[in-house]
Amino acid sequence: MTLEERIASSKTSIFKAVFPSTTNHYDTLFGGTAMHMMDEVAFITATRFSRQKMVTVSSDRIDFKQPIPAGTIVELVGHVTHVGNTSLKVSVEIYIEQMYAEGRELAIHGEFTFVALDENKKPTTVIK
Repeated sequence: MTLEERIASSKTSIFKAVFPSTTNHYDTLFGGTAMHMMDEVAFITATRFSRQKMVTVSSDRIDFKQPIPAGTIVELVGHVTHVGNTSLKVSVEIYIEQMYAEGRELAIHGEFTFVALDENKKPTTVIK
């Protein structure tokens, strides 16, 4: 499989409903909860790409473009944007969809860096 094919096949998309238990006093999704969901999708994307043990080493930047209200559906989309020797970068976007209306909007974008680990928990080559 080529690098481009691996990147395409590792793209990950997850949908979730935003319930009141995950929102703050403004009835919008907690930022920390959004970051948790993003890291999870990024991890799944990185693992699907490499099929190795992967760990998060950094979240390079997370831009909160608009609040995510309770009672909406969110789609988290992760895709690999860069492959290094022992690390790779995953971009994650969160889109908002109203439950009873068409359309969606980008709410949050973030970048995560992962490192592949061998059986001794030492960095190893991402692509073998």
